[in-house]
Amino acid sequence: MSLNKTKIEWTDFTWNPITGCWGPGGSREKPNWCPYCYAKKIATRFEGTIAFPRGFEPTFHPDRLVEPYKLKKPSRIFTCSMSDLFGSWLPDHWIGEVLFTVANNPKHAFMVFTKCPKNLFKWDKFFPANLWVGVSVNEQKDIERIFYLRMIDPKIRFISFEPLLGPIDINLDRIDWIIIGAQTNPVKIPKKDWVLPLIEQARKNNIPIFLKNNLHWHEVIQEFPNQRSIQTEKVARLSSL
Repeated sequence: MSLNKTKIEWTDFTWNPITGCWGPGGSREKPNWCPYCYAKKIATRFEGTIAFPRGFEPTFHPDRLVEPYKLKKPSRIFTCSMSDLFGSWLPDHWIGEVLFTVANNPKHAFMVFTKCPKNLFKWDKFFPANLWVGVSVNEQKDIERIFYLRMIDPKIRFISFEPLLGPIDINLDRIDWIIIGAQTNPVKIPKKDWVLPLIEQARKNNIPIFLKNNLHWHEVIQEFPNQRSIQTEKVARLSSL
């Protein structure tokens, strides 16, 4: 069973029909794992078990594809929290099988973010209406990922600034939601001066903000996108082109 209730505040469940990762731009021969990756630590610890038979090597678990069908209550599902669904190292049929399952469970919102956004173009025309697509941006060098995110048209585009590792000068145009969080294990809390400009720009652009509890921010800001209003804004943008 990989569809698990989670303590992650912005979602209800995690679901991992694919596990393992070679990191952004990485490969089996030359992995490029993020030094703070919680998923690699967990997979390495439980290597050889049913959950992670090959450790953190990319692995497809087709038996897990049935799990969303069994969930009766409409839910938010963080998809491939232990991998990267759009990693360039993944076989196309693995990604296709996951997207097929997403499309056939329209009552749920499936949330996925990637550090390999160039691969999003390949799948854009296959995005189900209930798929929320985001990119992970941790510091200034990662902002190129947002360019690719703006070029696709999923139901909702979002950015995960978790962990936020430095100040980021960014344009949030055409973004529907942002998440900001700290690094855990080891703990590194972002400076207030890094977080505040992101909040201010999101407010200026009427973008919902979700601050993780691990930020220890002085106020609780945990908003979700209004899908109906966002869809209306998208239609308006398209009409103006």
